[in-house]
Amino acid sequence: MTNGNYDVSGKVALVTGGASGIGAETSKLLASNGAAVVVADINSGGGEETAAAIRTAGGKAAYISLDVTSETSWDGAVGKAVEQFGGLHIVVNGAGIEVTAKIADTSLEEFHRVMAVNVDGVFLGIKHTMPALRDSGGGSIVNISSIAGIRGYSRQIAYVASKGAVRLMTKAAATEAAYYGFNVRINSVHPGVIDTPMVQGMMAHQDEERQKTTMEKMRQMHPIGRVGQPIDIANAILFLASDASSFMTGSEVVVDGGITAS
Repeated sequence: MTNGNYDVSGKVALVTGGASGIGAETSKLLASNGAAVVVADINSGGGEETAAAIRTAGGKAAYISLDVTSETSWDGAVGKAVEQFGGLHIVVNGAGIEVTAKIADTSLEEFHRVMAVNVDGVFLGIKHTMPALRDSGGGSIVNISSIAGIRGYSRQIAYVASKGAVRLMTKAAATEAAYYGFNVRINSVHPGVIDTPMVQGMMAHQDEERQKTTMEKMRQMHPIGRVGQPIDIANAILFLASDASSFMTGSEVVVDGGITAS
């Protein structure tokens, strides 16, 4: 947990992908620092579990079903968030999927599916939450990109394309929001390899010994000497969500254990 320097008391946050991994950790961290959190995901079981854990710890939270690729779903989620908690100040666009395959083995359907969730989902998140943020007096949107949005990786063409798009959409939206005086800051976070269900799912086809070898290789990728944990990314998101980052918009915050520095 953070030491509490980045207070978000009285603010309402909506976190997509909040059922697991970085999204769940971010939801809990924002709540522990004073925010009322809307946990948004298509995974109702995981989403309800995250929200329940927040309430058990004394925080405010509700689960809302959200398909990030659907405009109708976004309209409903934002409306419910404002109705239940009285406004919206923080949005974390964290929902994402990945396909690992050679270019020749990546179908167009798979490519489109990754782009729909990772790119369309962020675009719709910005489009449909910005009015509510503006009406609530302003706020912060944090888009989860990746170091794969900064440098290329083999066998990840769809994921790299999607995360590169998130990086530049963030900058375009940030400048537009500032130009029109919306009082909405928009930044992106670029994680390295983080120990999440997504990463674990990439290794699901491997036996136990092969998984250990893969994890060791991923550890060695990071000059800092370890694979990241969801809390490492959640702490960066909390900073960007708080007023401590009030002079930052259109920025890319890299949290990768030194991969892109080497």
